[in-house]
Amino acid sequence: QVQLVESGGGLVQAGGSLRLSCAASGSISGIRAMGWYRQAPGNQRDVVATITRTGDTNYADSVKGRFTISRDNAKNTADLQMNSLKPEDTAVYYCNAQTLFKNYWGQGTQVTVSS
Repeated sequence: QVQLVESGGGLVQAGGSLRLSCAASGSISGIRAMGWYRQAPGNQRDVVATITRTGDTNYADSVKGRFTISRDNAKNTADLQMNSLKPEDTAVYYCNAQTLFKNYWGQGTQVTVSS
């Protein structure tokens, strides 16, 4: 089992920045990719950014150039630096960890961007 705890959400004005952090614990040796997803009210949960153990990253087109995902394998953390935030970035953000057999999710953290 893997436990994920997110932190760093909050309220920010458009154009501002936030940094989300995800700390993994438990059977962490089995974690392959980690990522951040988001879900706005009435919408499905969509990928924001992912990162492999070796540091390969992928981003949703809507956040490219504004968001940066990073990972510290020694500390078992995955962070999401979000710059130039827009009102449409408002959502609950979830940390994800993938093992060979299962996906794990954090409890989510609210990000609200005011215009």
